[in-house]
Amino acid sequence: MKEIHNYINGKFIPPALDNWIDNYKPSTGEVYGRIPNSTTEDIELAYTAAKNAYPDWSNTTLQQRSEILSRIATLINEKTDELALAESIDNGKPLSLAKSVDIPRGASNFQFFAHAITQFASEAHESSGLDAINFTLRQPIGVVGCISPWNLPLYLFTWKIAPALAAGNTVVAKPSEITPMTAFLFGEICTSAGLPKGVLNIVHGLGTSAGEAIIQHPDIKAISFTGGTKTGAHIAKIAAPTFKKLSLELGGKNPNLIFADCDYDKMLNTTLRSSFANQGQICLCGSRIFIERSIYDQFKSDFVEKTKALKIGDPLAPETNLGALVSKPHLEKVKSYIDKAKEEGGTILCGGEYVTVEGHENGYYLQPTIIEVNSTQCSVMQEEIFGPVVTITPFDNDEQALSMANDVRYGLSSTIWTNNLNRSMYLAKHIHAGIVWINTWMMRDLRTPFGGIKNSGVGREGGFEALRFFTEPKNVCIQY
Repeated sequence: MKEIHNYINGKFIPPALDNWIDNYKPSTGEVYGRIPNSTTEDIELAYTAAKNAYPDWSNTTLQQRSEILSRIATLINEKTDELALAESIDNGKPLSLAKSVDIPRGASNFQFFAHAITQFASEAHESSGLDAINFTLRQPIGVVGCISPWNLPLYLFTWKIAPALAAGNTVVAKPSEITPMTAFLFGEICTSAGLPKGVLNIVHGLGTSAGEAIIQHPDIKAISFTGGTKTGAHIAKIAAPTFKKLSLELGGKNPNLIFADCDYDKMLNTTLRSSFANQGQICLCGSRIFIERSIYDQFKSDFVEKTKALKIGDPLAPETNLGALVSKPHLEKVKSYIDKAKEEGGTILCGGEYVTVEGHENGYYLQPTIIEVNSTQCSVMQEEIFGPVVTITPFDNDEQALSMANDVRYGLSSTIWTNNLNRSMYLAKHIHAGIVWINTWMMRDLRTPFGGIKNSGVGREGGFEALRFFTEPKNVCIQY
């Protein structure tokens, strides 16, 4: 049994009230550890440590901060095997995915912001004829809260913490209670890298207790949250009267538009990945696939064939393409959408059933599922499922494809497959999404803004956008 502790003021400590939560191993369904069920008392300890550390940390030189963040990145890279194994066991994702994507990206996040903070500049404006100059100071906010999700645990945990620390803030962070292991191990890395005590405090527990205490704390000045739209709305409702800064990266129901003039083989292989990577548990997955009618039957046949060939199994096995879903309640939720799709007239082309893996009979496994639908108003087209489930639907022209793509309350990302330049530029401008990929998927440059519109969130992460969020601008005007 692995027992996880909170990381507060540079030390690992048990929860103040000695309350604990079981931690489940998705691949087997077994309890394999326990984590703190933290409460207001633990958040207050973390806040106090962060508050006391803030004056010194906010006044360190950019070079000092950059060097510490860079050391953290180096240590993550050195511990890739250990962290990837922990991530795979804790989350259920294939070890190969954790090793090739999740952990390297965690290191890249810290290395990027180690450099970015040294290049982050503010503006100056000379007032001609008035003998005056205005310049902008960018100052850290103070103690900030970072709440990250379970689907890409270390990847998204570091995505929030790195810019917050780089900008000179101190942090109270809560990883998901479903996938706490790599955040726990990350505390050891911070100590080894020489991060001063109290600069980063990691508190484990439920969103309804530990998370709630963070967003309600009167002196935590900003909240960066990634998770479900419903939770984001709850956070906004609580934070608004206290005028906290908010960055909310929420749900997605992303369209994938496929035109007949695309590079077919590249599109097919990428669409398979964008549909089912990480068991479909990525907010950027293209879960609504629209195909031009002239190639619809060919695509349907080829896509089903490739999907059926995917290997579902033990996340630690090298041949596994799809591991376990993250939890039993989530598995049951995803399955319920598949069952509902049948009731609403959808046709299951493949998948849709639970899977029993030898030696892991109680694990949370599900077949990758393709559902053919003709209406954009059914539940599987309108609601975020967050699992290995996609819909396919034909379209006849560009206008119909755009209309169907935009007929949803989300607007996070989109993918367009075409070699027609005019079409790609027109659709990129008019599609309702914060991110548009053309003839690719999940190609990320960390300098670019990341986030969505409509019910997919508020604000942007990434690059200088993140550093702007974690700082306050102050205008200074001098007349000479």
